[in-house]
Parts: sequence; C-alpha cells; structure tokens
Amino acid sequence: MPASTLGVGIVGVSPVRGWAATAHMPALRALRNYEIRALSAHTAEAARAAGAAFGVDAVFSEHAKMVARPDIDVVAVTVRVPHHRELVSAALAAGKAVYCEWPLGRDLDDARAMAALAVDKGVATVVGLQARQAPAIEFVQELLTDGYVGEVLSTTMVGLSVPGDVVVQPNAYMLDKANGANVLTIAVGHSVDVLNHVLGEFVDLSAVSNLRRPRITIEETGEQMLKTAADQVAVIGTLTSGATVSLHVREAVAGGTGFLWEINGTDGTLWITADAAYPEIYPLTVAGARGRSDPVELPVPAALMQKWPALACLEGTPAYNVGRAYAAFAADLDNGTHTVPDFPAAVRRHEVIAAIERSAASGERVKA
Repeated sequence: MPASTLGVGIVGVSPVRGWAATAHMPALRALRNYEIRALSAHTAEAARAAGAAFGVDAVFSEHAKMVARPDIDVVAVTVRVPHHRELVSAALAAGKAVYCEWPLGRDLDDARAMAALAVDKGVATVVGLQARQAPAIEFVQELLTDGYVGEVLSTTMVGLSVPGDVVVQPNAYMLDKANGANVLTIAVGHSVDVLNHVLGEFVDLSAVSNLRRPRITIEETGEQMLKTAADQVAVIGTLTSGATVSLHVREAVAGGTGFLWEINGTDGTLWITADAAYPEIYPLTVAGARGRSDPVELPVPAALMQKWPALACLEGTPAYNVGRAYAAFAADLDNGTHTVPDFPAAVRRHEVIAAIERSAASGERVKA
C-alpha cells in the first residue's frame, strides 16, 4: 500500500479538451496514492460539466475556495500560462504543494516570484518538465554513466514544433509573445531542459530567433492572425563539461525531422528520436553506435519501463510521463528525496530562455 494518499485539486479542467483532461486526469487515476478530490474551472457551468464528466463532486469556479479545502494536499495548475502566477501564488499562500505546468510563468520574473514564495511557505513544488522522467531519458543517463560514448564532445538537437501555418482556436493565444507560451518557452524549453538535465548546464550561448511566417490561420474559422512569437530558434553554446551544443527548433514548416538529439563522444554516439520536439509527450527511441560501427536501436530496459507498474496502461500516451512525475513526487514526499524538477529548477530553465532572448536581441554571446 502507498505510504500516504494525497488529495489533489486541479485548476483548469475542461470536460472535452485540454491538458488536464488529456494528461493529469488519467495519470492521477492510475496511481493509488493520489485521489482527485476537487476541480475548478473558469465558470461555474464549466466546473459542473467537468465534475459530471470525471465523477468529482467538489467543483469550484472560485479557485481560492478550492485551495482552502483541508482535504487538498496538492494543487495542480493546468491553465494558460498568463494565469499561472496568480493561481500558483494562491495555492502556495494556502500552504499547499503545487504541481504547475511548464512554463512556470510568462517570464523569469514570474518564475522567480513563485519560487521565492514556495521557499517562504516551505511547501514542495513540481514543474511540468516531465521529460526527465521518461524511461528513455533515464536509459540515456545510464548509458552515459556507463561510458557508452566515452567523453561527451558535442551534442546536436533539431526539432519541429507546430507544422504548417494553421493552429486550432484554443492555441491562438500562443501566437502572442507576451503570453509566454510559444516555441521558445515550450518546444525549446522542454528540449533544452532534458539536454541540460542529462549533459549539464550552459556556460554561455549565442542565439538567433526569427519570425518567418507571421500570418497564421485559425483552423476553425479560417481567420488569419498576426503572430509576434518567433518560429525559428537556433542556439550554439558550451556546457560546463566543455561540450559544444547546437540546437535548432522550428515551427510553421511543411515537415522535416520531428526530433533528433545526437550525443557525440570519444568512443561512440547516441541518437534519441521522436515525432516532434516535445520529448515530454512523444515516445522516444534510443539508438547507438560504438566506434565506427553502424547504429542499432537500444531497447529501454524493462526495469526502467516497469518502475511504476500502475502506469503501464498509459505507455505511449501524453499522460505517461506526467504520471511518472506524479509517482516520483509522491515517493519524494514519503522518502525525503528530490527526484522531480521543482520551482528552482524551473527558474534555472527560465534563466536559459532569458539568455537566449538576450543573445538573439543583441547579436552577442552571453553568459547563461
């Protein structure tokens, strides 16, 4: 039996779409040491509909009332990024642990304010950088520790975010750079996080960002909207180990490589691939080659896949790594360990994003 049962209240649940319904609800339902005890939405009608759809009786349109409930231990914030700071701050002020989706805030200042409040209140936090919990990423870490590639000399990452020039209406807010949810913060943010988690942090970097397709069509209406967020982000830099990094994530293209991460070493090479530059969502495949041999797929060990047996039914779905993050968080709380990315980790990733923005704006190499 689990050492504890954690009551969860989810902020931002829709009965028909959205990340809470797609990932958080299935993940939490699969884990015996969590219980979904309350939901909140932006209107009373939406809250009642979500409660009916998911079988949760306690529903709210006033988030403060939900986070004040004594049976809520963890508040999951799954709303649009511009609302993160307000809702996270309310949950932290109530003394609740918080799982906030990534990006933590619209910018570095938002992230720092939330991290500081969490420290002040002494509560545990998780940020939705769940690619770190992917079995394939844990496997890559093991391979590197075992010396599969020798000393890491360089790494290259290329990825595709949103293909084409059409977006669905719920994602239209991501076209506005000011909202803090775009290719840099999301596709680049998740991809860079897993790169830095595995290979170490940037010392410095140089970046270019461009907006190559400024008019985007809304799928449901055919309306064309102006986009202000970059759709091309390229970064070169140096890690603390001395390894050279090259990264290019792009969107609004017809197609191309979905996600390819190559790690080159003195003795071998690893390739991690997926269908898009969202290693936190899409299943990852690992291949490797030692010396001058041809690359072969390296199956992820069963022990890593079966680390959390209750989540086996979610393998291959967007809920899988979210579930692994929740499972690891519960284990951290029980054991006093620290294996999931928290708000300070989110601040560090926001610092790298801010460095990319500074470099792209100035044309200069910057400290990261």
